[in-house]
Amino acid sequence: MVDYKKSSHTVYDIKYHIVWVRKYRYPILKNNIAYRLRDLLRQGCESIGIEIVKGNITKDHVHMLISCPTSMVPARE
Repeated sequence: MVDYKKSSHTVYDIKYHIVWVRKYRYPILKNNIAYRLRDLLRQGCESIGIEIVKGNITKDHVHMLISCPTSMVPARE
């Protein structure tokens, strides 16, 4: 079941799949670095009103499926 969000004039369910890749795909995102990155991503998203639906940090890249309000556009944020 889809959990739609509502504002005064809209009903929406916007999700973005974002992938960050390390330069030259160096495998450095592991152990303490991965845990710290996860905490920073959670804090950053929470502070601007973005909900992380799913996320995955591998050794050389990060996947995030996020849900955000209609007022936010990935190209501007």
